Amino acid sequence: MNENINKTKSAILKNIPSIDSLLKIPKAIKWLKEYPRNLVLKALRDAVDTKRTEILSGESQTVTVTSLISIAKDRLSAHTSFSLRPVINATGIVIHTNLGRAPLCKSAIENTALVASGYSTLEYDLKTGKRGKRYVHIQGILRDLTAAEDAFVVNNNAAAVFLCLIALAKGREVIISRGELVEIGGSFRIPDIMAHTGAVLKEIGTTNKTHLYDYERAITENTAVILKVHRSNFQITGFTEEVGIEEIAAVAKRAGIPVMYDLGSGCLADLLPYRMHDEPVVGNIVKKGVDIITFSADKLLGGPQCGVIVGRKDLIEAVRTHPLARMVRVDKFAISALEATLMEYVDADKSFKNIPVLRMLTEDIKEIKKRAVRLAAGIKGQTSGSLEVAMIKDSSYAGGGSLPGHEFATYAVTLRPKGQTVNELEARLRSSNPPVIARIRGDMLVLDARTVNDKEVKAIIDMSKTWRVA
Repeated sequence: MNENINKTKSAILKNIPSIDSLLKIPKAIKWLKEYPRNLVLKALRDAVDTKRTEILSGESQTVTVTSLISIAKDRLSAHTSFSLRPVINATGIVIHTNLGRAPLCKSAIENTALVASGYSTLEYDLKTGKRGKRYVHIQGILRDLTAAEDAFVVNNNAAAVFLCLIALAKGREVIISRGELVEIGGSFRIPDIMAHTGAVLKEIGTTNKTHLYDYERAITENTAVILKVHRSNFQITGFTEEVGIEEIAAVAKRAGIPVMYDLGSGCLADLLPYRMHDEPVVGNIVKKGVDIITFSADKLLGGPQCGVIVGRKDLIEAVRTHPLARMVRVDKFAISALEATLMEYVDADKSFKNIPVLRMLTEDIKEIKKRAVRLAAGIKGQTSGSLEVAMIKDSSYAGGGSLPGHEFATYAVTLRPKGQTVNELEARLRSSNPPVIARIRGDMLVLDARTVNDKEVKAIIDMSKTWRVA
């Protein structure tokens, strides 16, 4: 019996056309005019190899030119498409790390495109005609927005914390509360970062309670910095106590040592009117006497991936001139996007309209509901009963390690598939063009209208007809 099966497989394998014969098919000839020959050959060879594997494993018992061309078409599309692609974020997570965190505002996109299209004044001073410094483009506006003496930018906030500690505390003690020994995304932990800087970690207090006297007693002649870390990605509740930054700054000042505050999320806008009470504003922290502050630019600030450092001029200068600073410097794209984003904060009211992250977090629930209504009606009209479509009240989240514990009321569209599983439907959405990223909840798919803009609503509706089971 096995012998007969092997003979059958051999016979089928002999029917697989050669690559040369496939290249003469009209579709392949068309591809050769549109794509490099080596990519067309790779796609055809992949198709033949795939079909051969299917036959040998028993998955397929036939081979046709049509099936080979279909496989080759998918392979060619994969070989010629960009891997980093835009997607529609229907998860309701506003600062979604896996999806690129903060989407840039219009002015940042335009300014970056303009700078990228040719040469720029990255390190050139137009007034003197001499070499300039790349950080002057953002120093002035960061000083104005935060009231800090000076500012510096590196490639992310982990690098900002690392550079500050190695420049200011190598070989000396850094005092930090045990309740603030946090871990950020990717398993990067404050104690590990500190260890690699050569600074000596000096833990004080307990996980849930740290008192002012803990800081006072910990200071020695070998103390370099008091470090406070904002718990931007989690909360501690219950029997707890922590020392306010003003009190810590006062203790540090009396001892003649700097206090450093890792704010993490980095908020420049006042969120109090929107009932977000526990996110400190950078400018307010500067006014409370903190000597050096680090934060991310691609979270609540709404800009590109950067780590921003603001504070005392002498401390910033020590950080800026450290040999490792060049290793974590930002390029012209980050600077151009950050400068444009910061410019939006000059007019506080407009920043909430123009910066996508702020707009999504503070948008009127009525506007979100309107989008959800349109989305539900449009999908229902396109899918002809193959999906059970409904609109529900739901909750969105800031994400990106920001505003932990905050839920934002929202409206979402739920899709219950008929004739396919919810996982198969979710895969169809991911395979759309552009891909739609949604949440699975039980037997349904959830599309949150908070993170879907008006143009994307139309795009989702137009492509939803492809989600039906044939």
